[in-house]
Amino acid sequence: MKKQLSRRTALKNLTGSAAFFSAAMVLPSAAKAELIKEEWTDLKLKGNVNHSVCKWCYPKVSLDDLCKAAKDMGLSSIELQGPEEWPTIKKYGLTCAMPWGAGKGIENGWNNPALHDELLASFEDVIPKAAAAGLDKIITFSGNRKGLSDEQGLENCAKGLKRLMKTAEKYKVTVTMELLNSKVNHKDYQADHTKWGVELAKMIGSDRFKLLYDIYHMQIMEGDVIATIKQYHPYISHYHTGGVPGRAEIDETQELYYPAIVKAILDTGYKGHIAQEFVPKRPDALDSLRQSVKICDI
Repeated sequence: MKKQLSRRTALKNLTGSAAFFSAAMVLPSAAKAELIKEEWTDLKLKGNVNHSVCKWCYPKVSLDDLCKAAKDMGLSSIELQGPEEWPTIKKYGLTCAMPWGAGKGIENGWNNPALHDELLASFEDVIPKAAAAGLDKIITFSGNRKGLSDEQGLENCAKGLKRLMKTAEKYKVTVTMELLNSKVNHKDYQADHTKWGVELAKMIGSDRFKLLYDIYHMQIMEGDVIATIKQYHPYISHYHTGGVPGRAEIDETQELYYPAIVKAILDTGYKGHIAQEFVPKRPDALDSLRQSVKICDI
């Protein structure tokens, strides 16, 4: 009679995330939890993905501590941070793959012509600072509709952003508009579909304007995540993750299969960062981050 394999040995004999999850699903819940934790704590990254994380998801973790943890996990970026935080991030040998620090927030954006002068001044102040810090992107937002049609919103955004492209092109910083859902989290937000964002990019006509494709948000609004990435990847400069529903961990508790999504992203030739932007539900938030990095490390 052959000696029975331990759970750890059985796990090591599996290859690929699909096999791992298939095996884990047939075990009792306690054993499954043990298997999953063994897998994500053994974090030896393959080097195919540039991993990043959004700081706002970890309010109880200081920036210094998150930088230390990220460095230890093999991440190379802490993002959605402004000029005041960039030196701390750089101190740990990390970058800020998607900075912020300009604009008037999510609800008040380029679809309001009355804000164009103020927005232009704000971005023209921050973009040179980003370039001087070695950063090549900056986040922006469309703003809420507030009664605007999608057609008028496009026209207004294009008019304002075209004025900014001279500065963006001069400093080689890509102004990146985030696509957000208007169904659950950001009611009335205008840039809530990929096709709308792509049409805006075409109207602006500059390689220094792209889209931030947030997988969580776009799954809620339109689905077809992999097909959309394949079709529209030339217009996308950055990606965010998040579990659907609830923006929790991106593990087997939610409806998206991230290994396949990340493979589709890499298959387009994408060389930028993929950022974890889920809100951890477990007591140890960094354990959740470690697991999600492992899931996306194909």
